[in-house]
Amino acid sequence: MMFAVRGIAVSFSIFFILYSVLSVAVCLGWRRLWLYGQQQPARRCADLLFILRMIPFFVASGVTLVFAVPSFLLLEPRAVEESMGAGAVMLGCGGMAVMLAGAWNAAAALVRAARTVARWSKEARVIDSCDVDYRQPVAVMRTSAAAPPLTAAGILRPRVWVSGAAEFVLTERELRSALRHEVVHVRRRDNLRKLLLRLVAFPGMAQLESAWREATEMAADDAAVSNASEALDLAAAVIKLSRLAPFVPPAELTTALVQSPAQSVNARVERLIAWTEPRQSSSRYSFGYALCAAIAVVVASVLTYGGLLVRVHQATEWLVR
Repeated sequence: MMFAVRGIAVSFSIFFILYSVLSVAVCLGWRRLWLYGQQQPARRCADLLFILRMIPFFVASGVTLVFAVPSFLLLEPRAVEESMGAGAVMLGCGGMAVMLAGAWNAAAALVRAARTVARWSKEARVIDSCDVDYRQPVAVMRTSAAAPPLTAAGILRPRVWVSGAAEFVLTERELRSALRHEVVHVRRRDNLRKLLLRLVAFPGMAQLESAWREATEMAADDAAVSNASEALDLAAAVIKLSRLAPFVPPAELTTALVQSPAQSVNARVERLIAWTEPRQSSSRYSFGYALCAAIAVVVASVLTYGGLLVRVHQATEWLVR
């Protein structure tokens, strides 16, 4: 019994230490990556910010599961009755608290989002004739004035919701551009990414997450248009819908066409008016570099796995005392 308790305490302690240290490092250094991302296409900037935000959780979880847990199970004597220090107990409790708080935040966000969508669905109906020019159709629902003018909601079965007021003020071309913008959010799984951000909540990350949300909107703008005319149509849609209703906080796990403060909306409109084709450049080369780096890390870890387990076990022995 004590062996299992020590193992759990050690595992959560390692997770808490790595997660906290990496999160603080991200809080202090994310602006440098953001400045670099400003020189890249908006899609790449959004992906870089999201990856940076998720690194602390996944690195801490990976090191705990791949190194800390196996080193304890393989190298820790089971017959030895060894007491744990107060530090290990406190760190273990901290790791458990982080995991439980993240799970609670994510579950609460899902419940609130489900209630919001259920409220919108009471008087909604599918617009069957809508064609958004993508490989697989995305259901577009016409809803009441209680919902935002235009938004995408849902994770497993995402849908685009458009109000009657939005249909009234937008021309056909503007509406099609706006719908393409929301479908891009669906294709990029941006609502799922928002859910993951709830799972890895950490103090001091609000500005990073806000920068990521703005980058996702600009990425969706760029992907939704293919020429200057479509860019102007989308800019007009953003302006009209921003005037249709005052800015209110967005609903949980949704991506509305206009859900940002006026300053961000103005920046998007200016980018669309000055639309240029190079924004559509591919990021496959960056993906290739990242893949090569990941393969190199995996190979190096496999070749040195035994020695790493010994060193990790030595560190956990110091931690437990």
